[in-house]
Amino acid sequence: MIRVPNVRVIDQNGNQIGIIGTREAVAMAMNAGFDLIEISPTANPPVCKIGNFGKYKYELAKKQKDAKKKQHIVHLKELKMHPKTEDHDYGYRLKHAREFLLDGDKVKFTVSFKGREMAYLQFGKDMLEKAKTDLAEIADCEISARMEGRNMFSVFTVKKEVFRKAKADRERQRRLDEEKKKAAEEEKQKALSRASAVAPAEAKAEAAV
Repeated sequence: MIRVPNVRVIDQNGNQIGIIGTREAVAMAMNAGFDLIEISPTANPPVCKIGNFGKYKYELAKKQKDAKKKQHIVHLKELKMHPKTEDHDYGYRLKHAREFLLDGDKVKFTVSFKGREMAYLQFGKDMLEKAKTDLAEIADCEISARMEGRNMFSVFTVKKEVFRKAKADRERQRRLDEEKKKAAEEEKQKALSRASAVAPAEAKAEAAV
């Protein structure tokens, strides 16, 4: 319910009516067979539009849903290592780090030290510096070789221009895949149509024989 005495009204065709009394605006909407919808309650005076309230709610929900789809939620992906992690294990983690970063997520490389391994902190720092170098083309190091208890970690975030390009490439590939799928489906339907046309002709020929 609109409780203010005056509102700014837009009619069902998008025309500006101006500021009028709320009761008059409600009557105007009812006479036109519509509702009076408050679309900007914080304005002074509030802005209302004459229209179908059900349709307005549906379109508003659709816009919110579309906006949510476009919104990218950044996750922090942690990859754990230790001072004795071998090269092939490091390479495996680096590959995943690249995938996570190109998807727009942050990556946390953590080197864990157990017992006497605390004497080899430099090994952990060297590993994190290597990761920093190996990811330099696609990522920035947000936190570099920081100690937290028995763990040393670095956090990486993808470079904006790299992420935009990766996103565009994924969208282009998605469209290509959809087009291939559509073409394959159309070809399948054509093949079925040809088979359906041939079958009666063959049956007719056999009957003639």
